[in-house]
Amino acid sequence: MSTTFNNPLSIPVLGFCAYSGTGKTTLLKQLIPALTQRGLRLAVLKHAHHNFDVDIPGKDSFEMRKAGARQMLVASHVRWALMTEDECDGDPDLVHLLQQLEADKVDLVLVEGFKKLALPKIELHRAAVGKPLIFDQDPNVLAIACCADTQLPSDINIEKLDINNVTQIADYVEQYANNYQAKPQVRPLPLQELNSSGSFLSVRQGLENILAHVMPVEQSEQVSLDDAENRVLADDAISPVDVPQHTNSAMDGFAFSAAEPLPDSFEVVGEVRAGYQYDGRLNAGQAVRIMTGAPVPAGADTVQPRENATEQDGRVSLQGKIKVGQNVRLAGEDIAKGAVALAAGSRLGAAEQGLLASLGFAEFAVKRRPVVAVFSSGDEVCQPGTALKANCIYDSNRYTIKSMARRLGCEVIDLGIIEDSEAALTAALSQASQQADMVISSGGVSVGNADYIKKVLAAIGEIHFWRIDMRPGRPLAFGKIDDALFFGLPGNPVAAMVAFLMFVQPALRKLAGEPDWQPQLLPAAADDPFRSRAGRTEFNRGIATLGADGKLHVRSTGAQGSGMLSSMVTGNCLVVVGEADERIEVGESVYILPFAELL
Repeated sequence: MSTTFNNPLSIPVLGFCAYSGTGKTTLLKQLIPALTQRGLRLAVLKHAHHNFDVDIPGKDSFEMRKAGARQMLVASHVRWALMTEDECDGDPDLVHLLQQLEADKVDLVLVEGFKKLALPKIELHRAAVGKPLIFDQDPNVLAIACCADTQLPSDINIEKLDINNVTQIADYVEQYANNYQAKPQVRPLPLQELNSSGSFLSVRQGLENILAHVMPVEQSEQVSLDDAENRVLADDAISPVDVPQHTNSAMDGFAFSAAEPLPDSFEVVGEVRAGYQYDGRLNAGQAVRIMTGAPVPAGADTVQPRENATEQDGRVSLQGKIKVGQNVRLAGEDIAKGAVALAAGSRLGAAEQGLLASLGFAEFAVKRRPVVAVFSSGDEVCQPGTALKANCIYDSNRYTIKSMARRLGCEVIDLGIIEDSEAALTAALSQASQQADMVISSGGVSVGNADYIKKVLAAIGEIHFWRIDMRPGRPLAFGKIDDALFFGLPGNPVAAMVAFLMFVQPALRKLAGEPDWQPQLLPAAADDPFRSRAGRTEFNRGIATLGADGKLHVRSTGAQGSGMLSSMVTGNCLVVVGEADERIEVGESVYILPFAELL
């Protein structure tokens, strides 16, 4: 039920959740003055489920907003108010909203609504509203303020408050605020800050510039389920059925009505197997044997497992805990008919294919595969399988780039090794731009006299040549030739792979139709120190493992030279030391980027 929530403030945030009609606002209007009288400075954040306007038509502030101002701040000697136009899909971001508060001027934030977020909360419940309790589906409920008619299970360990006793609730809230201990502040997530140092761009700035030039492919094609692996869904998959289609049993057992009072035993009137149904309606005191997945008969609302039942002479007695609705899966509780089961832009793997199959889709539209042309440049590069010339190296970058592009579902054109000359590179780039959506080269993008990529790209296309403030992978060329995107990656093998992971991968995913993809950075405890330079992003190769303490730990692969391709084989992640850090000490938290998807 809950969605992750991390309090961005150093002060406590406490939610109040309830179904409509329970009286959240009425209670808060009584609770706020009670807490204020105790000396607590309060901020209140309310989630409105409708459009609202706190301004008045005709006032200057209202007219300025309607004229196009996204933010309007009105101030007087009594108060000031900031009104922001920020339309979004779905619920607003509570973390962002909390960060707008002046946390140094309040002691506690009370939040009304946002019941799906995993923030500490008090549940309000009135039996007369006729809604189920929230706490047994949400472990973040700390206490229940309820009426005398509310029946709570006898075995729960949770604070019970009187919803009509404001003083008692205020006591609980005050104690919670006094006992609150803020979690240690985690260092900022790397790759998010926008810092610029002269001609160098940060990793985030470089990526944002690249993505601004990427337009997703428009063409799509119909494919079958079997041919959908690693393709990107072109249109929303709308469920033609409820999932599950019928209210059914979650296990083998006996289905019955759990209305009080329960009889000592039930008359067994039939059996329901998966794929069949019970045509009649169960009366009070009747039950049926039921198998997992079988439809629950009319008149039944609960299933007791077979191991907690004793059947004899046509009757069954039930043992153990019984809760209304237990072990019953409601029709449409997973996916409702007409709902978006899988959104356009989803990359299809085993789980997604299984989901589409479960809805009856045999074929559907997917985006056309991006076409990527790959070549290496440099007279020092030799083709594997040939004799290694003096002072030369075998070409490894072309093969790692092709492999990573194929894992992203691309069609790859191998242009081989192009000699270091303007004429050869001009011909190769011109031809590749007519065949591919993206052209990727490695080598020839530094500042040497024989590095022609920048010169050729400027002559036949558009160029954005950046030195990214990162290591490894500082030299990077990006531009366009006609409608084709171009990436010139560094020649050092590790630098080329890191640049692909951090820049080419997001561009290819957007090109393929994944508009919102983000790298999955995970926090880990450093088992080795990691160094960098303030203002630069450092990508170390690391080995991440699960420690005996149950936490993710990471250690270095050793020497970090950008030509040491073996470190990419030994490691399983990049250790990302962000721009704000010069050194990560042993035991401190550091972010890692797992290789799993591409390497």
